Amino acid sequence: MTAPEARANPFLVGHEEAERGLLAAFYSGRLPHAWVFAGPPGIGKATLAFRFARFLLSQGGMQNEGNLLFAGEPVAADSLYVPETSPVFSRMAASGHADLCSISRPFDEKTGRFKEEIPVDEVRRIPPFLRMTSAEGGYRVVVVDGADGMNRSGQNAILKILEEPPEKAVLVLTASNPGALLPTIRSRSRSLMLSPLPEETVAELMARYGAPDMPEEERKALSRMAEGSIGRALALADEGGLSLYKDMIDLMIPLPNLDILAVNALADRLARPGSGAAFGTVSGFLIWWLMRLARFGARGEVPPEVVPGEGSLAQRLVAQHGLDWTVEVWEKVRNLFEECDRANLDKRQAFVSAFLALR
Repeated sequence: MTAPEARANPFLVGHEEAERGLLAAFYSGRLPHAWVFAGPPGIGKATLAFRFARFLLSQGGMQNEGNLLFAGEPVAADSLYVPETSPVFSRMAASGHADLCSISRPFDEKTGRFKEEIPVDEVRRIPPFLRMTSAEGGYRVVVVDGADGMNRSGQNAILKILEEPPEKAVLVLTASNPGALLPTIRSRSRSLMLSPLPEETVAELMARYGAPDMPEEERKALSRMAEGSIGRALALADEGGLSLYKDMIDLMIPLPNLDILAVNALADRLARPGSGAAFGTVSGFLIWWLMRLARFGARGEVPPEVVPGEGSLAQRLVAQHGLDWTVEVWEKVRNLFEECDRANLDKRQAFVSAFLALR
């Protein structure tokens, strides 16, 4: 299950306030030339960025959109929506709009993952693009998705254009970690912080994007695990995340007793060739579960259940061992898995060691 590519997705929910802020900036006549859309991964930052770009490219110039323009001047709208029947929408979806430049981290076919960095040569395409005359007489827009993946050289290339921004040129950077951007980039850009989506919104989007037949309880559970990220919820559904999560909780429920044979059996299954992302998924679950236990425990609360039995497990562990134990084990398990990933250590042994730390 996947959502449509951000540039081709006409649907956006949960960020209405951000959308109103962008509209207000546009109609004020003083639209900032650079924006940073920040927030957790998978919540719709790129979808909003391309939605904003579509709106800007529909204003003025040769591609008069009728419903958005009157006598060549923008008419106030109540959203950034541009219909799928619009030529601007179809050209953007096909990566064929001359006044749009989009850049993101390239996909690595060998690892099956997106690379950590955006190549600097890609970023260096931006200044000459924005200095060109608009092909259609309106705005020129650049979207850099995952801008926190630019290295120092790439960010310096961005700075050059921010120091002397061209007329009717807009740069939109999306970042899950805006602190990774140079302070000078942040100071020259308008920041827009996007919040995680409500659980019910994530569940609604899952049904829209390919899981209408999934039992409602499963959608709710995945939405809770995703913590406001529709991208994460869809990825977990594809990976069989709920079943893996339940397997992990089942191993933990007898604590402080531990069925070491069952732990080894799951470790073997996660670490064997062809298991794909299963090891990373479950190790991430365990770190997340302990962090969540510490966060709620600090408030004297028990985390809401994802699967039956984990609520009583959480309550018992905090009551028996206290908050300091929870934080200590969380740090130990996190460091263990980070070292395993960094040094390419034995995944099976790392998983068993994490459960021994819990015991």
